[in-house]
Amino acid sequence: MPARTRKIRHDDDTRAKIKAGNIINRLQKLIDGKIEMAPHAVTAALGLLRKSLPDLTSVEHSGEVTKTYVIRAPMPVANMDEWRKQHTQPTIQ
Repeated sequence: MPARTRKIRHDDDTRAKIKAGNIINRLQKLIDGKIEMAPHAVTAALGLLRKSLPDLTSVEHSGEVTKTYVIRAPMPVANMDEWRKQHTQPTIQ
């Protein structure tokens, strides 16, 4: 197989995501029981993970969120018989 003529160059953000993904995969294998890790290795992995991923508990939202909804409501009818005519499906015989 020939060598690549165009080398792939990852930026720093992509490298950080790959490293965080590797740490997460290793910790998941530990949880699943597929690998064994020493307690100090687990602590080191969690420390590296805290440095590479943002801590979601420290994220705070300030401001007001408003949502606008558009609904399609049927036109009002005078009585129940008109409503039944509009909304019942015809029967097939």
